[in-house]
Amino acid sequence: MHIDTTLYKGRPADATGRSAVEIACYDLLDQLGIDYGRIDHDHADTIEDCLEIEGYLQAPIHKNLVLCNRQKTKFYLLIMEGEKPFRTKDLSKQIESSRLSFAPPEDMECYLGVEPGSATILSLMNDREHQVTLLLDAPVLQCERFGCHPCKNTSTLSIATTDLLSIFLPHLNREPIVVDLPDIREG
Repeated sequence: MHIDTTLYKGRPADATGRSAVEIACYDLLDQLGIDYGRIDHDHADTIEDCLEIEGYLQAPIHKNLVLCNRQKTKFYLLIMEGEKPFRTKDLSKQIESSRLSFAPPEDMECYLGVEPGSATILSLMNDREHQVTLLLDAPVLQCERFGCHPCKNTSTLSIATTDLLSIFLPHLNREPIVVDLPDIREG
């Protein structure tokens, strides 16, 4: 995977070849006065790809999982530490929703305006009807910076976690649900 190792400040100077949804992310962050760093790279489809980018970004890149219940009446965006394993039963108990599974690509596109591999906290800006509930695993809140894609997985942004929590989410009228998932790596 090719990574431009330069940590850019703010939006790209040239938007040629950038998607409309990515540009909309930059527009909203700029409108809200949120500073961000940016690393450009080839498609980062997996958390393993993102781990390589983390060192240049100087921020942890979190795992973003789009989940739904069996009936597809409830959708969730779960954000958790990148290398932390995920087990549905641990989350199901905390949010009182059984039979969780990964949401299909068409629902990700419908509700968050993104394709698989590009889901991010920033994609909540596309969910104007609030169909997707934001779930944050508690350790994510302890991070000073937050690494995430601008709705397209060919760039990754570094944003202050406090800016996301105190500016971005309130602007969207979003209140995250904090969950505490066990780290099964520890035993």
